[in-house]
Amino acid sequence: MLIKKSITLKKHRTSLSLEIEFWEALYKIAENEKSSIQSLISEIDINRKSSLASSTRVFILQYYKHI
Repeated sequence: MLIKKSITLKKHRTSLSLEIEFWEALYKIAENEKSSIQSLISEIDINRKSSLASSTRVFILQYYKHI
């Protein structure tokens, strides 16, 4: 099931829809990195090559591949 959340990127409101498992992983990464969800998603947005949702999923996958 997709969970949609509103976020602000570059002073603009947008939404991000991810499966609950990805949201849980993102919150865990933010906690581990002593960061906020907003900061992580902003970083993902800056470096993305595809949609924000796809880029976020790839970011999470890469994070867990390298720990």
